[in-house]
Amino acid sequence: MKQTREDIRNVAIIAHVDHGKTTLVDELLKQSGVFRENQEVAERVMDSNDIERERGITILSKNTAVMYKNTKINIIDTPGHADFGGEVERVLKMVNGVILVVDAFEGAMPQTKFVLRKALELKLPVIVCINKIDRPEARPTEVIDEVLELFLDLEASDEQLDCPFVFASAKAGTATLDLDTPGTNMVPLFETILSYIPAPQGDPDAGTQVLISTIDYNEYVGRIGVGKVDNGSIRVNQEVMLMNHHDPDKQKKVKVSKLYEFDGLNKVEVQSADIGSIVAISGIADIHIGDTLCDVNNPQPIPFQKISEPTIAMHFIVNDSPLAGQEGKYITSRHLRDRLYRELNTDVSLRVEDTDTTEAFKVSGRGELHLSVLIENMRREGYEFAVSKAEVLYHTDEKGHKLEPMELVYVDVPEEFSGTVIEKLSQRKGELRNMGAASGGYTRLEFSIPSRGLIGYRGEFMTDTKGNGIMNSIFDGYGPYKGDIQYRKQGSLIAFEAGDAITYGLYNAQERGTLFIGPGDKVYSGMVVGQNGKAEDIEINVCKKKQLTNTRSSSADEALRLTPPKILSLEQALEFIDTDELLEVTPKSLRIRKKILDPTLRKRAGMKK
Repeated sequence: MKQTREDIRNVAIIAHVDHGKTTLVDELLKQSGVFRENQEVAERVMDSNDIERERGITILSKNTAVMYKNTKINIIDTPGHADFGGEVERVLKMVNGVILVVDAFEGAMPQTKFVLRKALELKLPVIVCINKIDRPEARPTEVIDEVLELFLDLEASDEQLDCPFVFASAKAGTATLDLDTPGTNMVPLFETILSYIPAPQGDPDAGTQVLISTIDYNEYVGRIGVGKVDNGSIRVNQEVMLMNHHDPDKQKKVKVSKLYEFDGLNKVEVQSADIGSIVAISGIADIHIGDTLCDVNNPQPIPFQKISEPTIAMHFIVNDSPLAGQEGKYITSRHLRDRLYRELNTDVSLRVEDTDTTEAFKVSGRGELHLSVLIENMRREGYEFAVSKAEVLYHTDEKGHKLEPMELVYVDVPEEFSGTVIEKLSQRKGELRNMGAASGGYTRLEFSIPSRGLIGYRGEFMTDTKGNGIMNSIFDGYGPYKGDIQYRKQGSLIAFEAGDAITYGLYNAQERGTLFIGPGDKVYSGMVVGQNGKAEDIEINVCKKKQLTNTRSSSADEALRLTPPKILSLEQALEFIDTDELLEVTPKSLRIRKKILDPTLRKRAGMKK
C-alpha cells in the first residue's frame, strides 16, 4: 500500500544565473533557526568551493534541510548555468516540487526556460518566487505575465498553470503573497511550501528502493551516494543489491556501512531511514549516479533519465615546453591521468578518454565554462599541463551527413550596439531568429548558432558592447554542419629565442601589436608573446640587447616607454589560442605557445597544409 509521509517535503530551487537562489536558501536556513543567535554566517553559505565564491555562481548542487512546524523541508540548491545542466536534470528526480526563482527586473531568461521545462516534463508542481522586488527598477506585475507566458509556451497542464506566486526579497529576508502588503519574514514562503508541495509517497512495506541522484566524494570515506528512499526503508549494515536500469549486467551485493540525513548544513548519522527521506550512503565503492539500491530478494531498479552528452572537447597534454616542471608539483602523465579520472567521481557530464599517446588525454564537457572550471581547480592544486583549443564534437546521421551542436543565444544590448553584434554573429554562421525590445531601452536578439561559433566570442562581445551587453546561450540539439568559420583575424607575435624579455627588445616589438609579457618575463623560442596587428604570425626577438659603443650610453635606454602588457585571464587565453597553439597552464603562469616550437619544422608543417 502506498502511504504519504506528512512530516517531510522535498523541494528544489531552480532559476537563471544570478536571480538569487543561493541567497534565498541562506535566509530559509537563518529563519528556521539552523544557526545560533550569535553565530557568524558567511554570505551565500551554500557556495562551498573557492571558485563558486569568487565567480558568484553555483557549480554543484547542494543539499540542506530545515525544520518548520515539525515538518522537515529538504532543500536542494541547483546551478543556473547551462554548462552544469547535467546537475539540474538529475536532482529533480529526488523532489516532489520546485521553487522557480525569477528576478523582478530581468524577468524570465533562457535558463529559466531550460530548468522549468525539465520540471514540467517530470510533472512537478511549481511555486513561482519573484525575487528582488525591492530593486528600484523592479517590475513584478509584468514579470508575472512573462512567467505565465513561459508556462503556456512549455505546454504546462492546467494544474501547473494554477501555481502560487510569492514575492520576496531574499536579501532583506522577507516574503509576501500580496504585492500591496510588505512582508516581514519568510513565513509566507514556508507556508506555501507546506500547503502546495505534495508530501512524498511510497510503500513502507515493500522492498528497499533508493535511486542515487548525486555523488559526493570525500577523501576519508570515498564515494558517498545521495538519493531519496522511494520504497521500503534502509538501515545501517543492511545487505542490498546495487543495480542500474540502463545497464542490466550490473548486479552486485553490497553492505550499507554508514547512513546520514541532512540537518541544516551538516550530515547527521542515522541508523535507518524511511520513505521520502533524502539520505547519504557511504561504504559502497562502485556507486554511480543512476544506480538503484534494491532489496536483495526482489531487486527492481528504477528507470533514470540519461545525462546529456558533452558537446565540446579539448586535449589535456603533459607540458613539454623548455620551462616545464619549474612551477608545478604534479607534472607527469601519470599524475595528470589519475587526476582527470578522479574528477569523474563527482562530475557526471564529463568524459575522459585515453588517446594514442600516453602524453595526452581527450576531455569532453558541456561548454567552455565547464572545462575552464576544471582547469582552474587543477591549477590551484599544483598541476602543470598544457591544453589545446576547444573543439566541438560532431555527430553523423544515418545518411552520413555531418551534424554539429547548435545553441540558441539570447543577447540583450543597448540599441546602438545591436548592428555590430548582428554582424559579428552572422560572420560566425549565426542566424537571427527574432528581434524585439527588452526592458530598459535594450534590444533583445535571438540567434541560432553553431556551438563553435561562440568559442572565443564572449571577450569580443564585451568589448563591442562596452561591457553593457548580456549574452545567454542554451544547447539546442544537433543540426547540419554550417561550413567553415574563421576564428581569428590577427596573427601571433612569436618569440625568436629563449631568455628573459628586455625593455629594449620589447620596445621594438610593441610597434607590431599588443604584448602579453613585460620586462624580466622568461620566454622561449616558439612562445607567443603578443598579438600581431595584421593577419600573419611574426617572429620577434624580445631578448635583444642594445649594442653599446663609445658614443651610445646605456642611460639613454631609460627613456624608452613601454605600454603595459595585456595580461590574459584563463578564459581570455582559452579564447585567444588558435588550432596550432597550446596554452601552458602552471600554478603560477599561463603561457601561450605554438604546438611546434622549432621555427623550421613549423614552416614545413605550414607548407604541407
